[in-house]
Amino acid sequence: MATIIPQQLLRAELENMLAYQVAHTEGLIKLDAMENPYPLPASLRDKWLSTLRKVTLNRYPDPQAKRLKQNFRNTFSISSKLELILGNGSDELIQLLILAIAKPNACILTVTPSFSMYKLIAKFIGVHIIQVPLEVNSFTLRPDHICKAIHENDPALIFLACPNNPTGTLWPREQIEQIVRHATGLVVIDEAYAPFAAYSMMYMAEKYSHVLILRTMSKMGLAGLRLGWLLGSAQWLSEINKLRLPYNVNALTQASVDFALSHISVFNDQVKLICKQREQLIAAMRDIDSIKVFSSESNFILFKTLRISADIIFKRLISHKIMIKNVADKGLLGNCLRVTVGTESENQAFLTALNKSLE
Repeated sequence: MATIIPQQLLRAELENMLAYQVAHTEGLIKLDAMENPYPLPASLRDKWLSTLRKVTLNRYPDPQAKRLKQNFRNTFSISSKLELILGNGSDELIQLLILAIAKPNACILTVTPSFSMYKLIAKFIGVHIIQVPLEVNSFTLRPDHICKAIHENDPALIFLACPNNPTGTLWPREQIEQIVRHATGLVVIDEAYAPFAAYSMMYMAEKYSHVLILRTMSKMGLAGLRLGWLLGSAQWLSEINKLRLPYNVNALTQASVDFALSHISVFNDQVKLICKQREQLIAAMRDIDSIKVFSSESNFILFKTLRISADIIFKRLISHKIMIKNVADKGLLGNCLRVTVGTESENQAFLTALNKSLE
């Protein structure tokens, strides 16, 4: 029998693709993935474990997660006019959205730099993506350029991360609404970092029927549970929901997130602390004259090295047991690095290592 090799059966473009890479961080202070640095408080841990003991693992989870959805509605004051879809992280929901519009000649539009998964998933599925550059040096939005791209390309789907990753920029509401009013397809406002921002765009989902809001529980302190949620009008979500695999949110995640939402004040307090430490970290970094630090409305900070290449600084930080994210490229992110806001001691360790690395 002849040996069958992958190239005989798989899509040809797979050969030139790379799997998403996650850095090895064992033994390092981990400031690379925008995680909440604070674990579930000990005062809640036993209550949470008691909740998990009641979960019947021999049965499938509720495929619609009805109880959890109602808790989301109560916690975030979601209008009864809007529907929810829950996903295995927001990545799954991004994939569902792109799959839903993946017909011949369809395209999606976003800005660059922005969240890498929009482009990666589009490439995996085989959908053309158009990326409109942000303003050089400031990473501000250029709505006129985006509206021009909409007119020229008629995208079925637009992704706007607010605040944006990896820049931390929160764009003005009026600029987002300008794009929404010009859009000829769906507009997805990705609010993964909304808990850390001065304001939300969630009201637009009710104001405009073609606007969907994407959020995640990962940044608030539940990254290990992989729970994202999509909010919008029923006419859109009922169609997108047809692509969702049954039982996509497991029983342990449903029970854990339901528990977390019932104690949301604990996570809100952690968010306030992270925002306070973010401002302190930005101020300390701006005292270093060999880097440029960008303002942030998220739980991370983007900065640019001015004298030594970002690649060298990144490697030196690892030698000091600090792992951040190297986002440097040949475009707008030249010599840029991104650091997650950690605990006070982690932030201080980062600052010490950064100063040594810049010497």
